[in-house]
Amino acid sequence: MKKYIVFFLILPMWIFSQKMVSKEIMEVKKFQEELNAEYLNPKETPLRGDHLKNFKGHPFFPFDIKYRVTAKFVKSKKTKPFELPTSAGKTKTYQEYGKATFTLDGKPYTVTLYQSLDLIKKAQYKEYLFLPFRDATNEKETYGGGKYMDLKIPKGNTIVLDFNRSYQPFCAYNAYDYNCPIVPEENKLPVEIRAGVMYEDIYHE
Repeated sequence: MKKYIVFFLILPMWIFSQKMVSKEIMEVKKFQEELNAEYLNPKETPLRGDHLKNFKGHPFFPFDIKYRVTAKFVKSKKTKPFELPTSAGKTKTYQEYGKATFTLDGKPYTVTLYQSLDLIKKAQYKEYLFLPFRDATNEKETYGGGKYMDLKIPKGNTIVLDFNRSYQPFCAYNAYDYNCPIVPEENKLPVEIRAGVMYEDIYHE
């Protein structure tokens, strides 16, 4: 009788876990569909000419739950606005908002999250956080300049970083028309993050 009771208690947890993973996969699929739709939209895409005409969709790494991490979040105190250099030799104004520490393959890593002082003036971006990062896949499977991730201000002391939803800056596709923030040294990770958008050189103009 006890064996059946144990089985009954374990089975719902397994089902719950499977449902959670399925939900996360669907969220990433939605992100991918929306990103492709943006790049296919002539009013929003950074692609020009034949690159837009021939674009069928981004190449993505396969979804990997390993790269969806719950990080410890610590809000930064008494930070001041600073000028973040961009790919066009200019700057954009940001402010450090907090730091997120997570574990990957048993090793801890910390990244800094920022707020764009221009974007937060708009109501729809008031809760927006910006995570630019580089990793060991850059210049091989992903864009040499790194990737970005969009986040929202967490309500507690943790924040979910889903690298499956990371994307390349517009400069990866069109370096002439766009002015993209350069990843700060503190966000250069000495580990492979094989998630999100992959790079194909045919996009580059």
